[in-house]
Amino acid sequence: MTSPLVIIAGGGIGGLATALTLHQIGVPCLVLESAQEMRPLGVGINLQPNAVRELADLGIGEAELDRVGVPAREWALVGLNGRDIYSEPRGLLAGYRWPQYSVHRGQLHMLLHRTLVERAGAGSVRLGSRVTGYRIEGGEVVVAVEAGGSVSELRATLLIGADGIHSAVRARMHPAQPPIHWGGALMWRGTTMAKPIRSGASFVGLGTHRQRVVFYPISHPDPATGLAMINWIAEVTIDNAEGWKQQGWFRQVGIADFIHHFGGWTWDWLDVPALIRGADGAYENPMIDRDPVPTWVDGPVALMGDAAHAMYPTGSNGASQAIVDARVLGASMVAHGVTPAALAAYDAALCGPISQLVLRNRGAGPFGLLNLVDERCGGVFEAIDDVIPAEERAGFMAGYKAAAGFAIGQLNAAPPTIPAGARVPA
Repeated sequence: MTSPLVIIAGGGIGGLATALTLHQIGVPCLVLESAQEMRPLGVGINLQPNAVRELADLGIGEAELDRVGVPAREWALVGLNGRDIYSEPRGLLAGYRWPQYSVHRGQLHMLLHRTLVERAGAGSVRLGSRVTGYRIEGGEVVVAVEAGGSVSELRATLLIGADGIHSAVRARMHPAQPPIHWGGALMWRGTTMAKPIRSGASFVGLGTHRQRVVFYPISHPDPATGLAMINWIAEVTIDNAEGWKQQGWFRQVGIADFIHHFGGWTWDWLDVPALIRGADGAYENPMIDRDPVPTWVDGPVALMGDAAHAMYPTGSNGASQAIVDARVLGASMVAHGVTPAALAAYDAALCGPISQLVLRNRGAGPFGLLNLVDERCGGVFEAIDDVIPAEERAGFMAGYKAAAGFAIGQLNAAPPTIPAGARVPA
């Protein structure tokens, strides 16, 4: 090769954020994506303020994010008696310098793809091309690529594995890794057009640590009807002694298959069965992650996003962390060039603490407050302060935010991950 080239395996949110970052700092890159076409798949996700900050530094600000989601105003946990266990403002209302966004995952994905193509050209993403493995040879990475029924090889200076929880790059790097981990939680996801409640942009977790519903709006209300697209997740924990027995990890199911778990979940301010029945479809998938690995790096090869740290969605930070990964990778290249040393610096900065976050989310993440309520009162209470004092609840949430990288004081005071105008030295 006459110039450095970075190949990115996977064109999801993390892979595209990496490509946008590398383009910004002047590093040639190529995204190899197995899908034949980009489509707006998925439902709702949350972007924490630390990720929104990084997108803003990429030139993707509130005007763009408002077209794919809404700024979150509140995060709340509610018990089965319909009473609050904990609530707090989010984003700008909480004092952050950046908002938190609840967005449609597929629309965000398409926004990142369009932005990359506009900036780097259509040739920056090669669809229908799946990375199946790699080898290190002569100081370069030889990448095996399957496309159109045949396998070819490409040479690169660095390879970034952004190919998700089923990552072929990770399997090559860690061939003895344990299988995907399922802790017994089963989720059903959907969206329903309905009127937003509480603040109008509230994330609400309702129920117990073994059975809950989470919902939040991912679109602005229609001016004529007042209805917004409400993303919801219904979840129960079942016996997982025999492991996952279904075919595949994600499938469409009938609402009648699971709505009985939430019969009677009706209060004067919310009718959960009606919310679920109002959806035009539902998708079932287990809540899964992977055991942490000791390193995300093999010389000139690095993992990022779900390939590095697939985690339970209990903390609403999987996509956020992928975006942060991309920016830390870029900052490391600004400091160390397009070199294995840059990947080693990235690994040293993130692998240890984010591996701990994976385990923390496996322990219910911020929903751990529901576990405490169950342990102390069986989930039944008149006044939550008599069960868990306000100071203890606030301390629990502060500890999670610090672990996830969006503690307000630390984030607001932090300098940009990549200084404006920074470029990798030629």
